Amino acid sequence: MKHILSHYFIALMLCLASQPVFPEPASKIQASFDVIGFGFTLANINETFTRTGEDYKIESVTTAVGLLARLKPETIRVISQGKITAQGLVPHSFVLTRETDTDKNARAKFNWETATLTHYDYKGVEDLPLAKGTQDRLSVVYHLPLLAQPGQHEIKFNIADGNNVEKYFFTYSAEEQLVRVPLGEFKTRYLYSTPVGESIKYEIWMATERNNFPCKIIVTDSKGGKLTQVLTALTITP
Repeated sequence: MKHILSHYFIALMLCLASQPVFPEPASKIQASFDVIGFGFTLANINETFTRTGEDYKIESVTTAVGLLARLKPETIRVISQGKITAQGLVPHSFVLTRETDTDKNARAKFNWETATLTHYDYKGVEDLPLAKGTQDRLSVVYHLPLLAQPGQHEIKFNIADGNNVEKYFFTYSAEEQLVRVPLGEFKTRYLYSTPVGESIKYEIWMATERNNFPCKIIVTDSKGGKLTQVLTALTITP
């Protein structure tokens, strides 16, 4: 359960062989989600995306509630910072901290000039190759809407989380779907990943009339365990 929950900051995406010029992101996005699993609301997520000129900052706070709070009280804070370019978000740093399990804290530094990704976690410091288009597991949620261009059906990307780097392959559905979440009913475009080996499967519904912002995400682990993230509040400032 904790393993799946820790991946919710990924929700997902990036890196085409040739990328279009994306529209400019909103100046500010404030969003809240409930995380549901095993028939219970397990956590609340509050996120803020802020654009200042060419820079962006995303802050996300996940707080355990209900049954999970009684069994394992925890607050997870994640911050992603970087630049906004004609190709979308380019992360420079990623920091994850936990109030309780501090040994699971992690961060990543993206050095694009040397194509080096540096991870800092309980294992120490590790330098890895940095592939073009790599996102962190928080920035991808805000980069994802920029990828939803007309006629786009498949994407591939790398995601860094401070511990590992993983490759993902996603497919867009061609048709819109109506999805109801606590905030209301939305027209959405459906996106899903094809698991490889023990990979987690992601399903994402992007609200096409709300800047393609994800309103629902389902994460399924290799054993079939699921967590669902649903949108409860959203404010977009152009």
